[in-house]
Amino acid sequence: MGRQATMSDIARRAGVSRVAVSYAINGRPGVSDAVRERILRIAAELGFLPSVPAQALHGAAAHAIGLAVSRPSPGLSVETFHRRLISGIQAELAGRGFGLVLQFVTGHDDELDVYRRWHGERRVDGVIVSDLTLDDPRPRALASMGLPAVILGEPSGPGGLTHLWSDPAAGADLVAGHLAALGHRRVARVCGPAGLLPAARRAGLFAAACERAGMACTLIPTDRTGEAGAQVTRRVLSSTPRPTAIVYDNDVMAVAGLSVAGEMGLAVPGELSLVAGDDFPLCQAVRPALTVLSRDVDALGGQAVRLLFELLDGGEPRHVPAPAAQLVTRGSTGSAPR
Repeated sequence: MGRQATMSDIARRAGVSRVAVSYAINGRPGVSDAVRERILRIAAELGFLPSVPAQALHGAAAHAIGLAVSRPSPGLSVETFHRRLISGIQAELAGRGFGLVLQFVTGHDDELDVYRRWHGERRVDGVIVSDLTLDDPRPRALASMGLPAVILGEPSGPGGLTHLWSDPAAGADLVAGHLAALGHRRVARVCGPAGLLPAARRAGLFAAACERAGMACTLIPTDRTGEAGAQVTRRVLSSTPRPTAIVYDNDVMAVAGLSVAGEMGLAVPGELSLVAGDDFPLCQAVRPALTVLSRDVDALGGQAVRLLFELLDGGEPRHVPAPAAQLVTRGSTGSAPR
C-alpha cells in the first residue's frame, strides 16, 4: 500500500504554500477561487483524505449527523423502529450532501463518551437522540457540551434543546376504545422495558385508557424481541382467566404472539384479538393481518433532520409535536368471545 498523500505533497504539486492548501481544503478564505479549484483537483487526484482532528482545529464542518443506538446490531436487524428511523434520516441527509455516522453503544456512559469524542474531533455537526430513559442523563450532558441535538421524546429535562415526539395518549385511547367497542373486558399489554421512558409512558397511558373504558389491563414489560413476545404470550394465554385481547409494544412481538396463539389452538380473532404497536410489511402478510397502531417513522427521521438543520443554521431550539399515530384495523381484532 502506498504512502497517504499529505498537504505538503499537494502544495509541491500545486506550486503553493502548505497554508494555502489548508485554507482551500478547509473552506476558509485567503485563496482565490482559481487556486482553490486547482488545489482541490490535485487533492482528488492524489486521493488525499483530510485528518478529522486537523479539520477540527480549523473549524471545518463535518457534514455528518450522528446517531448512537443502545442496542447490539443483531437486535437492530429485527427491530423495525430504528431501521425505519435510519431510512428516513438517510433519505433527508442525501439531498443535503450530508452523511450519517451510526454507532452502537452499550449504555448511556458509553454513548456520552461517543458524543464527547465526536464533538471534540468535529466528526459530526449534530446528533439525533432516541430511546429516552427515566432520569436520562443525555439531554443535560448534550446541553452542557454545546453539541446541537434533536431529542426524540417528550421534554422532561433541561431547556435549550429541541424535542420531537408524538402524543402517546391519543394512540392509547384509540386502541382501548377499539377493543372496548368490540366487547373486550380483559386486556394484556406486552410492553417495552420498564426503564425506557416512551415504553413506560405508553404503558401507563394505555392502562388509564383501559380503566376509563371499563377494561381490566395487565402490563408485562419485556425486551421487545420476538422471543420475549412469544414467551410472554404463551404464559399469558396459559393463565386463568386469560385475556381476550393482547396489545404489543411493537410489530415483532405481535407476529410472534400470533404464531403462539396458533400453536395453542386459539382462533384469531374468534377467541383472541391482537394489536401491534408498530406497522411493517409482515403485519399485512401474516394471516390474519394484524391490526396496528401505525406511525410514519420514516417521516419522523426526516423531520428530526430538518429540525437539526434549523439549529445548525442558527435557529432557536423548540418543542415540536410529530403527527399522531393512526389505528389501522385489520383481521386480527374482532368481537370478544362470549
